[in-house]
Amino acid sequence: MHTTALVLFSGGQDSTTCLAQALSKYERVETVAFDYGQRHSVELQARLEVLREIKTRFPHWASKMGEDHMLDLAVLGQVSETSLTRDTAFKMEASGLPNTFVPGRNLLFLTLAAALAYRRDLQVLVTGVCETDFSGYPDCRDDTIKAMQLALSLGMDKRFLIDTPLMWIDKSATWAMAHSLGGQALVELIIEHTHTCYMGDREHRHAWGYGCGACPACELRARGFASYSAGLSKP
Repeated sequence: MHTTALVLFSGGQDSTTCLAQALSKYERVETVAFDYGQRHSVELQARLEVLREIKTRFPHWASKMGEDHMLDLAVLGQVSETSLTRDTAFKMEASGLPNTFVPGRNLLFLTLAAALAYRRDLQVLVTGVCETDFSGYPDCRDDTIKAMQLALSLGMDKRFLIDTPLMWIDKSATWAMAHSLGGQALVELIIEHTHTCYMGDREHRHAWGYGCGACPACELRARGFASYSAGLSKP
C-alpha cells in the first residue's frame, strides 16, 4: 500500500487538481516546484497562494500536507531556446512541436523529484502530465512516464510509483475531477488562484480564471471550462 506522495506542483489547474487527488488518496503529501527561469514565473507566487487556500478551505486535507520544496533549476533555462524561457512569440517548429516545448523539462523534473522523494522517504511521485488534451510534448506521454518510472526505480534501487491522474482525460474532465474531489469550493479556488497562462497575465479575469486568453495554455483551459460548464447546464 502506498501512503506517501510528492506532488510536482506548479500552481496551475492541472497540478492543483492532482494535489487534491493526492490529498484524498494518501496519508502524507509533500509538494515540489522548480524555478527554471520560466517567463510565467508568476506561477511560483500563485502556487503559494493555492497552498494557503487549500489549507484554509479544506482543513481535513491540511493535516495531511507536509513540507513544500522549491528547487533552483536555472540551468534548464540556460540550455533552452523556447518561448517559455525567452521573450519570443509562440509558433510551431519544423519538428511539429510548438516552441513552448522545453526539451528534457519533465524528465529532469521527475529525476530531481525522485531524488527528493528518496531523501524524504516518499513512495509516489504525482504529476499532471497528460497525452489526451495537450500540446504534443513527448515527455508527457504515458510511454515516457512508464520508462521514467522504471529507470528511476532501478537507478535509485527504490520502487517508485509515478501517479498520473490526468493522463487519459481532457481539460473538461479535469474540471469535473476537481469538482468531484472538492466540490464547487475547489473549482472556485482553481479559477481564482491557480495560474496557467504562459504570458504570466494576472490582470485579465475570465470565467475560467486569469490569463491573456490567447496563448496555448489559456486556450486549452478556456475550451475545457466551456465544455465542463456546458455539461453542468444539461438536464
